[in-house]
Amino acid sequence: MADLIVPSQTPDEEGKVLSITPESAGWEYIGFEVYALEKGKKLKKETGNQEVCVVLLTGKANVFTKKETFENIGERMSVFEKIPPYSVYIPNEDEYEVEALTDLEIAVCAAPGKGTYEARLIGPEDVGVEDRGAGNISRKVQNILPEQKPADSLLVVEVFTPEGNWSSYPPHKHDQNNLPHESYLEETYYHRVNPGHGFAVQRVYTDDKSLDETMVIKDGDAVLVPKGYHPVSAPPGYEVYYLNVMAGPVRTWKFNNSKEHEWIMEDKLALK
Repeated sequence: MADLIVPSQTPDEEGKVLSITPESAGWEYIGFEVYALEKGKKLKKETGNQEVCVVLLTGKANVFTKKETFENIGERMSVFEKIPPYSVYIPNEDEYEVEALTDLEIAVCAAPGKGTYEARLIGPEDVGVEDRGAGNISRKVQNILPEQKPADSLLVVEVFTPEGNWSSYPPHKHDQNNLPHESYLEETYYHRVNPGHGFAVQRVYTDDKSLDETMVIKDGDAVLVPKGYHPVSAPPGYEVYYLNVMAGPVRTWKFNNSKEHEWIMEDKLALK
């Protein structure tokens, strides 16, 4: 079995509960970490050769970079409030300090940077919200750092899947550097489940089935998607949130749906 699930752990001395590096994932571009900081705690990091997007999953914080100060940001106390988050973009060769004003959970999304853009706040008003799909493949999407917004490598989005629904569906993939038809993008999924004792199901598979894993996902698990299709199911009684991070050699999201299942979208939209 491929080792695609990265579970959350007890916080270490920095508050880190989950860590994915290019080395641990066996790929080239994406790093992803989650920190749980108690009120009053601080986290300070240098970005090095990576650009970073710090997403305030829950709680309020002050965030400082070399040149910028963003005070008293954050609004939601649960991701399932479904309101867009506050985030901070920080370029490579910079640093950031996060001070928790309440108990705080943050995601640190990282990918290679070129120093093109300055640090900036991404407020809720900057996040594009859309309802995608129809019927039992409908979900709410909140675009934190889409390709239309400035960054060197990172693409960041969060998705809410209602109970009983599927998302990332019809199954799609973006594992070929074959533009303009398809882009190569590594991807991570960070899952939360409500209520927290529930579960989600995610399948990651390729056309030739050289990779074909169907996984039971617990609250706080991350899933690696190095290639292939990667649909998600929320069982009845449990809604599922995930934060997606994507990066590759070209910052564009060009995907192909599974030819077997592409008809489903047309069928659902016709009934909408």
